[in-house]
Amino acid sequence: MKNFVALCAIFCIAITLSAQTSAQKLNNLANRFVQQSLDYDPTISYMTGLPTKDHSRFADRTPQALAAFDAEEEADLKELRTIDPDSLPASSRPIYANLKEQLESDLQLRVCKTELWNVNHFSGWQSQFADVAEEQPVASADEREQALKRWASLPRYIDVEIANLKQGLAQGYSAPKSVVQRVIAQMGGMSSAPPEQSPFYSPAARANDPGFKTAFAKVIAEQINPALKRYGDFLRTEYLPKAREGVAVSDLPEGAACYQAFLRQSTTLNRTPQEIFELGRKTVAANQADVVKLGKQMFGTTNFATIIKDVKARPEDHFKSKEELLEYSREILASAKAKTAEKLIAHMPKQDVVIKAERDFEDAAGVSSHYDPEPDASKPATYRIELGNWQSQTRGEAEITVVHEAWPGHHLQIALARELQPHNPLAKLIFNSAYMEGWARYAEAMSEEAGIYQSKDALILRRAWPARGMVVDPGLHAFQWTRQQAIDYLISTGRFDAKSANDVVDRIAVMPGQLTSYDSGGLEIRALRQEAQSKLGDKFDLREFNYVVLEQGVVPLTELRSHVEAWITKKSPAK
Repeated sequence: MKNFVALCAIFCIAITLSAQTSAQKLNNLANRFVQQSLDYDPTISYMTGLPTKDHSRFADRTPQALAAFDAEEEADLKELRTIDPDSLPASSRPIYANLKEQLESDLQLRVCKTELWNVNHFSGWQSQFADVAEEQPVASADEREQALKRWASLPRYIDVEIANLKQGLAQGYSAPKSVVQRVIAQMGGMSSAPPEQSPFYSPAARANDPGFKTAFAKVIAEQINPALKRYGDFLRTEYLPKAREGVAVSDLPEGAACYQAFLRQSTTLNRTPQEIFELGRKTVAANQADVVKLGKQMFGTTNFATIIKDVKARPEDHFKSKEELLEYSREILASAKAKTAEKLIAHMPKQDVVIKAERDFEDAAGVSSHYDPEPDASKPATYRIELGNWQSQTRGEAEITVVHEAWPGHHLQIALARELQPHNPLAKLIFNSAYMEGWARYAEAMSEEAGIYQSKDALILRRAWPARGMVVDPGLHAFQWTRQQAIDYLISTGRFDAKSANDVVDRIAVMPGQLTSYDSGGLEIRALRQEAQSKLGDKFDLREFNYVVLEQGVVPLTELRSHVEAWITKKSPAK
């Protein structure tokens, strides 16, 4: 008996040591991947909060540097596959799942050769670098010296972009004409602005150093602005005539495989375009049925188009100015925060979120409202609101967007994750749309339960749009929809007029698959909630469920399901 007990003890110790060894190996690999990412592009420090001492350069987008980074990812994935996930402790599962998904989807996406057609008005380098400028540290003399070095290198970065685009044209890759025209307009405004009005002037504006201010303004005037003009001139004279007429990624070489890779990256699932398209249509039909029920009560009609028209036509639900839209959104923000804390989550993050108008170059290009995270928890994050569409916006639409971008949507999820995983570098780096946009879509519906919406039109309009992205995105990229067909479909939801629908088509063009992620994730979270309510009955607590969904931070949807179902099993009544 003693020998048996001793053998059991030895066996248990061996299992524990094996788990520790696997976990440590995984942690080392994950930390290496994070460092590789920072070494390649130190600017990611500003949106992730990951530490870096290098504030002197941008990412190297030359073919050689891109190939070297791909090779590092291939080596990382090869090593990851030597780790048995079943040997890992539960605490390591999110790290394994995230690293596997990131590496596999990155490498799968290589078929797209995105660097060869990287003209992007929505989230292109010009927008990213405006964010970098606002975060560039300039407190010390060394930091100011690094800032001058980084921004003086922007012309070289632009020249590399031009060279990549020329290579793309030679190989049959190009961006859509409509997108190129938007970026040309952006370049015109940015390159002609005085240094003090440049979106890149923030380092000088924040520095208490007259000499640095002068030197930085000189870099903008004499180096950056001419480079921006050179890029805009290249796009207008050489690139635009050769750009593709359509927006479908399937028009590019290896287009079908490329779109499948974009879907994988956005949804973390291996669903085909057809599967996503059909699920979207099924969900849209169910949502339309709900709208018809509400419309019959409110307007006495069961015609979907009439209901949408009537709900958008009420003068009392519209704004008199963009300032009124901004102020109303801020009022809803405060109310949403209070009701989120009261009804939807047991632990509120300390970081707050504020609403600011979009920057001029974003508003001019038709960029939609969006959330800008702030890794420094002592500062508020920002919901940047589009105000150029104030005349067509309703109060309900403004409420839905506040909910989606702030409380209880993106900000709650991101700020809470950073508090719960403060020492996990990979968790700070990882992003996937299915989880993050899925949570925000789920939050839109949940906000109705919490009494956040103050306008009746929100109840109809929040049901009219969801899952449409699962239809129109593959419709354009995989099933040969025309631009006008997509615009008509978007307008029919009531959320868009002709201009904003046209803007969305170009957003879909530069972010293939991303619009399918919202409801891929939202439907999964809703299904998990229904499963929890069914199995737990009276023991189900919404605030606890929401915390379980959020506590791991961003994870692939398959890992989210495993985590939530483990919680359901643990909490289920004994039979």
